[in-house]
Amino acid sequence: MIKGLLDIKRWNALLDAFPEYYVPGFLMTLKISIVGLLTALCLGIVFGLLSTAKFKPFQIISRIYVEFIQNTPLALQVMCYYSVLPMLFSSSGFRIPKFILGVIGVGVYHGAYISEVIRTGIEAIPKGQSEAASSQGFSYIQTMRYIILPQTVKIIMPPLANQALNLVKNTSILAMVAGMDLMYFTDSWGADRGYFAQAYFTSAVLYFIICFPLARLARYLEIRSMRLPVAKKLDLAEEEGVC
Repeated sequence: MIKGLLDIKRWNALLDAFPEYYVPGFLMTLKISIVGLLTALCLGIVFGLLSTAKFKPFQIISRIYVEFIQNTPLALQVMCYYSVLPMLFSSSGFRIPKFILGVIGVGVYHGAYISEVIRTGIEAIPKGQSEAASSQGFSYIQTMRYIILPQTVKIIMPPLANQALNLVKNTSILAMVAGMDLMYFTDSWGADRGYFAQAYFTSAVLYFIICFPLARLARYLEIRSMRLPVAKKLDLAEEEGVC
């Protein structure tokens, strides 16, 4: 394995194939990650708000979505989308692009996790703030928009960054359905030439290029969020001292 990895002939073959295989796969992975993350954020916000709503049926709907998605494998979900969704449009002759299938796969999956992140962030805000807003005539939507969610953002940013990191890595599952992503082209070129060491090592480096900045961002936000409560406690202590 090590001897094959150091073979100059194989690396030259990979460099020749890089523009045809790895560049399109890398760009497709980026596109699916960005659009999939936006989809996951939209679903996470909607179901996160539903899970904290006072209307019980909204909470039930949110729990069904979260529990079902979190407790079934992503690979199984992607295969279902790939097999079932095209059947819905079979009569019209419309074919769902692999890009859309990829976005749906990672977006729906991580939307369930982001909804839980948002739910815990909302529940971390003291209920007294919601009660105070209600006493001032704020509606539920106004309370969420102007009071609760702005504070929630500071709390949920570190786990959101981790979800973005996991989403990028989970796009590799789309290789199972010929998703035209980085892992798909890696498998294709590696199997075609038999140069698996070069193929997967290069793929790992490209994933690292995307994921490492996200990992550093998540760490930075985590450290920053740990400092915030201390500052708030000091402010409260100063206010009590003044009083």
